[in-house]
Amino acid sequence: MVDLLPFLQQLSQVARAVTLHAPVPTADNKAGQGAYDPVTELDRGAERALRAAIEAVFPGDGIEGEEYDLVRAGSPRRWLLDPIDGTRALICGLPSWTTLVALVEAGEPVAGFIDAPALDELMIGLPGETRLNGEVVKVSDCSALGEARLSSTDPYLFAGAEAEAFERVRKAARLARFGYDALAYARLAAGHLDLVVESGLKRHDWAALVPVVRGAGGVIGDWRGGTDFDSGAIVAAATPELFEQTVRLLAVAPR
Repeated sequence: MVDLLPFLQQLSQVARAVTLHAPVPTADNKAGQGAYDPVTELDRGAERALRAAIEAVFPGDGIEGEEYDLVRAGSPRRWLLDPIDGTRALICGLPSWTTLVALVEAGEPVAGFIDAPALDELMIGLPGETRLNGEVVKVSDCSALGEARLSSTDPYLFAGAEAEAFERVRKAARLARFGYDALAYARLAAGHLDLVVESGLKRHDWAALVPVVRGAGGVIGDWRGGTDFDSGAIVAAATPELFEQTVRLLAVAPR
């Protein structure tokens, strides 16, 4: 798996060649009338470039991305791609958008990265370690929710019982900061945040987060305390104690 490190670094550069230093793009709305889910040509172009780079080295692997269809569904290995996570941040000229790439084997994310090109921060998760620009990082030792630094992309993305559950966690945490998408998980892995709680994530959103958080010594699972990531309801915590306290407060079935 360590031999995979140079290839992951290469993939980050492939995507950066498309997205970094590009003008703020015009966005299309792929959600249809009544909702807003922006996508730009940078999203599409970065995914095409990533797919081509993977095909050149691992032609038998499956590839699944946010913008294009799954290929080779029967392969035991699959790459999951989110070429720009945080497109809203990108089109607002904010630097918090990221590129997410994960390698999945037998349904389990085993390696991946969160790359923040505008910040020049590449966070790679491998079994047993996570590196930020080549340096090994670790999560904090926060074990009490009352001392935790919490993040979520947007509190208004929660509704009904989920909103009530998240509010219980927010009130119990020491502080909360919003709007960072996948970058929050990189900050957790580096020890700057202690807790991230989100819902509604798709497979390409969460796959790269798992090896990054775990490699740094953190815990990542679902709102029920298990590992049903396909529920889209995700909790990432610096310690098992913090994870368990958060899950008890959430105490609601994910949608």
